[in-house]
Amino acid sequence: MPRRGKARQMKALTTLLLGIFLIYTVLPLFYVIVAATKDDRALFSSFGLWFARPFHLVENLRALFALQDGVFRDWLWNTAWYAAVSSVGAALISAAAGYAFAKYQFPARAALFGVILGSIMVPRTALVIPIFLLLSQIGLVDTPLAVILPSLVFPLGVYLMRVFAEQAVPDELIDAARIDGAGELRIFAQIAFPMMQPAFVTVLLLSFVISWNNYFLPLVVLSTPKWFPLTVGLATWFQLASAGSGGQALFSLVVTGALVSVVPIALVFLALQRYWRGDLTVGGVK
Repeated sequence: MPRRGKARQMKALTTLLLGIFLIYTVLPLFYVIVAATKDDRALFSSFGLWFARPFHLVENLRALFALQDGVFRDWLWNTAWYAAVSSVGAALISAAAGYAFAKYQFPARAALFGVILGSIMVPRTALVIPIFLLLSQIGLVDTPLAVILPSLVFPLGVYLMRVFAEQAVPDELIDAARIDGAGELRIFAQIAFPMMQPAFVTVLLLSFVISWNNYFLPLVVLSTPKWFPLTVGLATWFQLASAGSGGQALFSLVVTGALVSVVPIALVFLALQRYWRGDLTVGGVK
């Protein structure tokens, strides 16, 4: 009985902690959804965590995409383009590098991987100024490449892909392919890479979210509004609204823009979740 009582208490405590974490996670999203249905007056006069009448979601969406000649559409497209190219490129580079570290022996292998592990500990914001100086030397400041190129480097992805490749890609299968005359590139593309698909999708999603939410790097390397991503564009609107001078009505549009910016990430997660499978190598080696 005492053991059962302790088990029940532990289960109740765990459920309580998970419930608190769930509320902490969902509450900001719920606030954004509620706030996006209000006009500027109701946004400041009504209770923040519940809806107010009349609903202004459709009006807010129309105003959002019409403001400043529809610049929000440009920001949305820029963000999608930056995130798609950066995430796919970072995932492919991480897959190739992780496979190489896992399956090949070469000089300074351990030292190079140690550098990659150490770079994971370096905050991305600490590298923004050196990146800006480097990009300015080659004339890429205030161009889309200034955002995309630095995002292709993803040390955490290399680490994850190496760990997964060591376990998921059998050495016997690689040796058999070599005996059959397959080249190293073909072995990676047709044998190893399909087995690494769950890790690839994981790295792809992580990189996509990081690129989609990237703020400080575009803020520093971009100065032309037409190249802004959503993060920088909405921040400029928020600063304009906070400054007053007739810009207070922008608050409701900023919140609506934040809601719109969440939708693509949710869709990407829902579209790619079916690729998480852990049984891809079952029966690979006989």
